[in-house]
Amino acid sequence: MSVTLHTSLGDIKVELFCEQVPVACENFLALCASNYYNNTIFHRNIKDFMLQGGDPTGTGMGGESIWHKPFADEFVSSLKHNERGMLSMANSGPDTNGSQFFFIYGKHKHLDNVYTVFGKVLTGFETLDSMEKIPSDQNDRPLMPIKLDRVTIHANPMAG
Repeated sequence: MSVTLHTSLGDIKVELFCEQVPVACENFLALCASNYYNNTIFHRNIKDFMLQGGDPTGTGMGGESIWHKPFADEFVSSLKHNERGMLSMANSGPDTNGSQFFFIYGKHKHLDNVYTVFGKVLTGFETLDSMEKIPSDQNDRPLMPIKLDRVTIHANPMAG
């Protein structure tokens, strides 16, 4: 399963690990299908580290799962924060996943078994590169809005 995030800086196609982390993927896909993420912003951008979005309030404090409550972490030994473009659920502690997610800009082993990895970038690394280059303020908020316009869901990760 895959999705394409259509952003203000270009498209990012992401493979989702539905078999390995079914709960996180069900939540993400259902939020995508309901247009939950449409016209939201990536509210946190830290060069060499990560880009975070998925909060409809745009503050980094909002958003919720499809179940209207936090859900448990899903850690899989083969899914690591070991390369640029890995996609994970953001949280505020153990078992507090909601709607927010983040892409990593490089290897970050310290995130393993803290944040659920549920996907990785297939294409659109040039878009991720452009996002990383956007400067941020002292609170890591991008100085130029990076917008997630809409999401397309694909049944086949290799589909166009």
